[in-house]
Amino acid sequence: MTRTHALRGLAVGLALLLCTPVIFATPGIWQAATQADFLRGDVDQLSIDEHGRLALGPEVRRVFDGAVSVVWAMAAQPDGTTFLGTGNDGKVFKVTAGGTGTLFYDSPELEVHALAPAPGGGLYVGTSPDGRIYRVDATGDATPLFDPDDKYIWALATDAKGVVYAATGDKGNVYRITPDGKGELFFATKATHAMTLRFEASGHLLVGTGGPGRVFRVDTTGKGFLALDTPYQEVRAIKVDGEGVIYAAAQNGRPSGGGSEAADTPTPPAPQPVPSVSTDIVSFAIIDVPVTPQAGQASPARESGGQPSGAVYRIQADGLWDVLWEAKDDSPYDLSVEPDGALLVATGSKGKIFRLTGDPITPVLLARVPAQQATMLHRAGDRTLLTTANPGLLVAMSNTRATRGTYESEVKDARMVASWGALSWRATTPAGTKVELFTRSGNTRTPDEAWSDWSGPYQVAEGSSITSPKARYLQWRVVLTGGAATPLLTSVSAAYLQRNVRPKVESITVHPPGVAFQKPFSTGEAEIAGFEEEPLERRLSNQGAAPSGQAGGPALGRRIYQRGLQTLAWKAADENGDDLTYDVLYRREGETTWRPLKAGLTETLTVWDTTSAPNGSYVVKVVASDARSNPAELALKGELESASFEIDNTPPSIVFGAVTRAEDRFVVPVEVRDQDSVLTRVEYSLDAQSWKTAFPRDGILDSRREAFDLRLEAAAAGQTLVLRASDALHNVSSGQVLVRVSGR
Repeated sequence: MTRTHALRGLAVGLALLLCTPVIFATPGIWQAATQADFLRGDVDQLSIDEHGRLALGPEVRRVFDGAVSVVWAMAAQPDGTTFLGTGNDGKVFKVTAGGTGTLFYDSPELEVHALAPAPGGGLYVGTSPDGRIYRVDATGDATPLFDPDDKYIWALATDAKGVVYAATGDKGNVYRITPDGKGELFFATKATHAMTLRFEASGHLLVGTGGPGRVFRVDTTGKGFLALDTPYQEVRAIKVDGEGVIYAAAQNGRPSGGGSEAADTPTPPAPQPVPSVSTDIVSFAIIDVPVTPQAGQASPARESGGQPSGAVYRIQADGLWDVLWEAKDDSPYDLSVEPDGALLVATGSKGKIFRLTGDPITPVLLARVPAQQATMLHRAGDRTLLTTANPGLLVAMSNTRATRGTYESEVKDARMVASWGALSWRATTPAGTKVELFTRSGNTRTPDEAWSDWSGPYQVAEGSSITSPKARYLQWRVVLTGGAATPLLTSVSAAYLQRNVRPKVESITVHPPGVAFQKPFSTGEAEIAGFEEEPLERRLSNQGAAPSGQAGGPALGRRIYQRGLQTLAWKAADENGDDLTYDVLYRREGETTWRPLKAGLTETLTVWDTTSAPNGSYVVKVVASDARSNPAELALKGELESASFEIDNTPPSIVFGAVTRAEDRFVVPVEVRDQDSVLTRVEYSLDAQSWKTAFPRDGILDSRREAFDLRLEAAAAGQTLVLRASDALHNVSSGQVLVRVSGR
């Protein structure tokens, strides 16, 4: 046997040993094997396809970093030059095809949300929050073009004649501006914001709005037709393919509201500028804020529940539309139609780029940008340019596959300190490729300097023992390396065993004496839950109705009464989810030694036949053990004592005194005694007539010994007096006497 085979066999043996419940507690298993599983982690230069396979993705590299927080707009020139509109300083950068960036224009406003090409190599620049449009020539000199009353310029578009169209907020207007700067209202959306513009081949203008999110088709005369009404807050982007099919990206965002602060705050979804509370200086940030749809709008239906973050819609040439893709955790910001008809979607808040293909659509996580949001997309030859926010960058995604990529899983929570078992994975590694896995652990939800260093790489895919320290949280990382080919990772599994925690007996219920419960769904003769010792015939002979005054529904089955039985029930919990067994012990008041009553119970209920126990006050103790799920040296116990309760199976005694006569009545003195329980009811009957309550001499039936003087009418002479006495534990006795004066 080779050394490699020996190590592999040892690792598999350790994994099997870990999973054997006879020796060790059953471990938990974390597994990533589907696209949904892998999408919970973070990728860098990797793709996740529709089959849930990790592979090397397109190479993503930084082209330009202008040290800004957000890039709002991008305008690309035929020569490869790219202009970037940014915030929060309102700057426009010019980036050459080679990646050299310079400041092109520094606007007097804080945000540049819109850019469009101008004649002579210049640029139209739309700014906010003062809502102005500037014409900037090729040298960077700016002149005002148009200054509407609206606060925000969200988008600009130019037609074939050089006419500029501006989408604005917070009035939701679209303006038409001639090259000489004369502007007029072209279309009023009646939404809070007109957010995005796109021309169709026919010359019609598509307008996407925010508050609510809709798409209008506007003809050359300014007549609008509602093409799409979404339940989302904003339509963020519109693209049209070569067949005239329209794609719209919609997302949820910041709801509209009242008050002075809301009046200065744009209402479309994030990313939108959110003013701080200041009258002179306004700062902005790009954020993702999920909101509830406006009144009257329906939330998109989702099998998984919850409000989605956004969706991509498709509008066919005949006007029929459908939801192409819907995302719960990723808000779509921009779209790009690929030459092969695929659709790229730029999203936040983890900067993911999805590729949508097929019918029905299958999403592939194509890449991830090094920022929280990917805000804009533009196809430029053999690469795709992307702008980002937090931080604001220009990055390029090429058609060339990366040679190295990493994936970090979500942080796994064992809920308590755990021991780590085996890490195993399945992968395909063509020649020249490699898959390496690492782990780290810690006791904070977010990995920080207090976590362990990365351990690995692990060598045996069938099962390598995780060497990270015991902790509550675990994270794994995989590095894929390739060249002409890419490795494929299809699944990763990590085993863990929680530190054993002592089980808890949370409460013990001592039911009233004699109360028992039938087993639910029992067939044939009634069986008492928790009680198997006594033969069925004996139980049935003593079975009767529950005593009066004891109401309440049964916990297990129909509530019944049987003298001498004591039902005990308890609640127990184990944070590890271990299987528990229970021992029940008892002691009599005044004793110090616990005596076993029941052992090895798996149910949280037992019934004690107390007829074999001496009368007195008792306490029971329930001991819960997790030994069934843990090795003997690691098993733990938890226990709890009940409140004291009485056992009394002896009925009261009745002693009649000498009958005397006082005038026209007979007086029958009676003394009733009980050794262990308080008397609760004393009754009498003459010659089998109805029972009548007997009252003691002191008027209160409250002790174990009571004296009575029964005064009977003269007509009672010669009749038989029967007395019946009950104690607190429902023991009943009776006695009788012939009513006559002694000696007569």
